[in-house]
Amino acid sequence: MIDLRLLREDPDRVRASQRARGEDVALVDSLLSADERRRSSGVRFDELRAEQKGLGKLIGKATGDEKAELLKRAEQLKTDVRAADAERDAADAETQELLQRLGNLVHPDVPVGGEEDFVTLETHGTHRDFAAEGFEPRDHLELGQLLGAIDVERGAKVSGSRFYFLTGVGALLELALVNAAIAQATAAGFTPMLTPALVRPQSMAGTGFLGQAAQDVYHLDKDDLYLVGTSEVPLAAYHMDEILDAERLPLRYAGFSPCFRREAGSHGKDTRGIFRVHQFDKVEMFSYVLPEDSQAEHQRLLEWEKQWLTSLELPFRVIDVASADLGSSAARKYDCEAWIPTQGKYRELTSTSDCTEFQSRRLSIRVREGKKVRPLATLNGTLCAVPRTIVAILENHQQADGSVRVPEVLRPYLGGREVLEPVAK
Repeated sequence: MIDLRLLREDPDRVRASQRARGEDVALVDSLLSADERRRSSGVRFDELRAEQKGLGKLIGKATGDEKAELLKRAEQLKTDVRAADAERDAADAETQELLQRLGNLVHPDVPVGGEEDFVTLETHGTHRDFAAEGFEPRDHLELGQLLGAIDVERGAKVSGSRFYFLTGVGALLELALVNAAIAQATAAGFTPMLTPALVRPQSMAGTGFLGQAAQDVYHLDKDDLYLVGTSEVPLAAYHMDEILDAERLPLRYAGFSPCFRREAGSHGKDTRGIFRVHQFDKVEMFSYVLPEDSQAEHQRLLEWEKQWLTSLELPFRVIDVASADLGSSAARKYDCEAWIPTQGKYRELTSTSDCTEFQSRRLSIRVREGKKVRPLATLNGTLCAVPRTIVAILENHQQADGSVRVPEVLRPYLGGREVLEPVAK
């Protein structure tokens, strides 16, 4: 959530952010009104309570008609205090409800617009010319079947559409990717974490995933627990309701977890293969830093993602995501998109978001600097979303006979294999 004081001091900035996100600008005025009622009712309650306490002292000294009048006033005050207390609670509840609906403030340098209005910041690597090499590239599913690595038919039989099995070298390739990604993150100073896949509502809401993204979240009604769509959620909630010493920052974690997404609204999109699925594994970077350090940390996370994709020898580009395509918690987001030969376009493989103080305020995570305590900043960055990374590796490193060259960074984790060989024609 944003700082209410900032809202009161600069409401036009908040309106501009809502407008850039393509969201309800009127929410800002509703929130300002609720906040004013919350503060005025709080003042009214304090005044009545002070009068009530003062009256109690007078009653003890009064006698006769004066005491009777004071007791009559005390009864009226009791009613008024209850009413003021209820009004204050109602106004506070409304303020908090509206505040939870408000997205983070968009960074002023973010391009304004929708999904297609991103700005390309840089491009890395070159696309292979398969025609010059004398063969038509196969897509990742065909390659995965040739290698005995991917089985979507049995995945659908067992669990339904958008589920799959990774088999043989497919399973080994996932384990190699995860180990290589964790090794890179550990070398960069991240603490490896294996995180819960089920979280309580306050953890999911605190990270901003029960707002605009709620339709994409799996909920277990009987237990009132949510399946995470990213280990960002448990990593953000890890220090919930804590005050951290400034000397400990930055704190950097690399979480590995299964991820679950309903893929609501994606009907008909990416139905072939394993690019868009309901369950997948992912290595996620997460940072806690001082608010004034968040932009520099955002660049560091992006550099680690670029280092990872470069090590996999993948052609990719970096984009500055447009305002209306940001998640509610992100002030700014960069995506790294790998080239997918059979689709003839770049597709998102990793992303990194600067969430500034938005999540820490919702999760009550603060930093202590001397006698001062204030919210800190949180950032997240995908290092390796396994299925999409497998898609990019298979398609970009395929050879004419259906084999796939293994990037050097993965070979130590694949028993020294340099090539994945077909097992089926």
